Amino acid sequence: MLTSTYIHMPRIGATVEKKIWSNGIKTWQEFMDNHDCLLIPPSKKDMIMTGIRDSVEHLEARDFEFFARSLPSSEHWRAFREFSDKVAYVDIETTGLSPGSSSITVVGIYDGKEARTFVKGIDLDDIVDIFPKYEFLVTFNGARFDLPFIKREFPEIKFNQLHADLMYPLRRIKLSGGLKKIECDLCISRAEETVGISGFDAVRLWHQYESGDEEALDLLLKYNREDIVNLKTIIDMTLPRFIENKFSE
Repeated sequence: MLTSTYIHMPRIGATVEKKIWSNGIKTWQEFMDNHDCLLIPPSKKDMIMTGIRDSVEHLEARDFEFFARSLPSSEHWRAFREFSDKVAYVDIETTGLSPGSSSITVVGIYDGKEARTFVKGIDLDDIVDIFPKYEFLVTFNGARFDLPFIKREFPEIKFNQLHADLMYPLRRIKLSGGLKKIECDLCISRAEETVGISGFDAVRLWHQYESGDEEALDLLLKYNREDIVNLKTIIDMTLPRFIENKFSE
């Protein structure tokens, strides 16, 4: 989808992008080969061709920061395929809902192969060195919750990556509600031990752990790992629908 995208280019908006698509031109290469057929002012065509050359250069250099800056945040998902080999699926657990009065207990990070959980009082500080290894982040409600929480406790983390908060593109394809509801809608199952556990239960499990219940921590970490692994399953299942929906808007 990234190589079908034009809205990150200077002075090119969604209207022009849709006009290009409506003429059957989807990719940057197709535009370069067929731009003479488009009823777009020559000056606009020149801007787009310059934008394509710049974009190809940045993509070949894996300059994820360029696309993170130039793409609207709601459209970062378009770059997923190009940067998915350095992706982190992220989910946190906390003692409450407010970054001002609550704290992080667990940060889960899944790279598509290994799910790691970082725990308060054990190794949570390690995330400062872990996050810069990734070029693309995937969350659910992370723009409003997970990343602001992390940034408040660890301001040294830049978060300069591309970031797809799946809550928003999922809504566009009529999948709304919380993560667990969407998993159910997509027939994604959970382990018997974690079925029905919610964010509020995660807070309770943490307090049980603080009171000496090690099994409560084990269950909390299992719950968190399922969250991050299921994020990959969700985007793998729905990305084609995101793309189809975008072209048909």
